[in-house]
Amino acid sequence: MQKLQLTLAIIKPHAVKNPVALSFIRNVIKNKFVVVKTKRVSLDKEAAGKFYNEHVGKFFYNRLVTFMTSGSVDLHIIGHVDAISLWRRLLGPTSVYKGQFQEPYCLRGMFGISDTRNVAHGSDFSFYNWHNTDEVLYRKGPIIFNDHLFEHVRKL
Repeated sequence: MQKLQLTLAIIKPHAVKNPVALSFIRNVIKNKFVVVKTKRVSLDKEAAGKFYNEHVGKFFYNRLVTFMTSGSVDLHIIGHVDAISLWRRLLGPTSVYKGQFQEPYCLRGMFGISDTRNVAHGSDFSFYNWHNTDEVLYRKGPIIFNDHLFEHVRKL
């Protein structure tokens, strides 16, 4: 059996506030990925600024940081043998406009409002310990989905 690749999925504030969008996105996630960890947080400007540090100086940086601090975000560590590219395919183009016309059933095409409010973020995520300890437990199974935690957990 192949090892799971992990990625970080961040559901942005406007989608967290929209029960229809959030429910749909969560169903996509839990049906396509192993959900390793979930946490709802409110980012402050310092944390959001550090996370989006690569965009400092770009025209949209302040707007992005302000938006990401406007409400809670859901952080999901999700796993799949091809997690990073699968999550990006499900999200669709970064541009909501392109998504709506080129891939209308992608998550950004369905629930995105603007290029800043584009539903979710996906990024690479990798930890040495995950592949050497926890990942083996998920692969050995059996695992079940805990709706309350919104995570897959090892069935005891």
